[in-house]
Amino acid sequence: MQFVDEVTIVVQAGKGGNGCLSFRREKFVPKGGPDGGDGGDGGSVLLRAHGDLNTLADYRYQRKFRAGTGEDGRGSNCSGRKGEDRVLDVPVGTTVVDCDTDEILGDLTEAGQSLLVAQGGFHGLGNTRYKSSVNRAPRQTTSGSPGEAREIRLEMKVLADVGLVGLPNAGKSTLIRAMSAAKPRVADYPFTTLVPNLGVVSVAAHQSFVVADIPGLIEGASEGAGLGIRFLRHLVRTRLLLHVVDPMPWDDADPVDSVHTITHELERFSPALAERERWLVINKSDSLPDAEEEVERMRKALDWQGPVFLVSALSGDGIQALSQAIMRWLEERDELERDDPEFARAEAELRDRVDEEAREHIQSLRGPRQDDDDDDDDDEDDDHDVEVVYVR
Repeated sequence: MQFVDEVTIVVQAGKGGNGCLSFRREKFVPKGGPDGGDGGDGGSVLLRAHGDLNTLADYRYQRKFRAGTGEDGRGSNCSGRKGEDRVLDVPVGTTVVDCDTDEILGDLTEAGQSLLVAQGGFHGLGNTRYKSSVNRAPRQTTSGSPGEAREIRLEMKVLADVGLVGLPNAGKSTLIRAMSAAKPRVADYPFTTLVPNLGVVSVAAHQSFVVADIPGLIEGASEGAGLGIRFLRHLVRTRLLLHVVDPMPWDDADPVDSVHTITHELERFSPALAERERWLVINKSDSLPDAEEEVERMRKALDWQGPVFLVSALSGDGIQALSQAIMRWLEERDELERDDPEFARAEAELRDRVDEEAREHIQSLRGPRQDDDDDDDDDEDDDHDVEVVYVR
């Protein structure tokens, strides 16, 4: 299945049904009075998070979605049927943005969660509604109001606790294969990973976390080089970053320089993302003649204050220790968020900052929105108040 993580669609809610103008006409019932029923409400458009979806490919070709129109009212005080709602299933982790205002309409982070994106029109009123002691034969009705129309952007972000970053061929895909049951493509050339991959790491009974393998970054990625930085949006929801480093790259580059390159790209993409907890994972330890000495050299050269792990994704050395350390760290953070409201609030603010900076950076690379040259639509009456129709 093709991986699509961003689409733009147009949603149109249904128009409300018109009210009915009718009078009761039966044998032996003279002057039966008004009996026009109300119209039905227009159908709304809703998005629903579905746990079995992992791509927005369903919306790549069909871009317009319309809900049902409410039926008109009928005589005998019969109300029209409500228009059918249109429910669109999207992956868990989808953010919904209004394209015209860049307002975030909602964030679907749990399976089954739903979001109203276009409200159906209100039903029109039949002439029965207008009868009174001084108006025995009303001929007023109202028309149903138009349904809401919106152009929205769906942005999918994978839900993972841990994200892997690093240069191409650093061994990220091999690492996620060693840690979890995920089987991403592995090859001995750069940019083997073209889309994010997810894997569930099981440490012990009822102890597991999700890790995301993000396509490799290169220098200038924040400006579009290589695969660019659009996949970095999938790190927005992660809580921990593992910076995977190849200590003996094929081009004989200094691994210290590769760490600086990735750090620089993260900072340019989102300064808040660069503030995330980040651990250094030196991969391919089985190819190093003196692994411990290389670890100390890199720690000093980088002035690295965080944890450093020496692993071999190919042989499995150090993988179990790394997984257990991640699990302990995640559990400690969970406990902190439960017990310390200030810490939980700071974490939420950091997530919001990362999300906002990521969206702004991607939008700046995308360029300004191209509006239509035809401004005639601006003169249209947007007033959807109830219209009263008088029938003579």
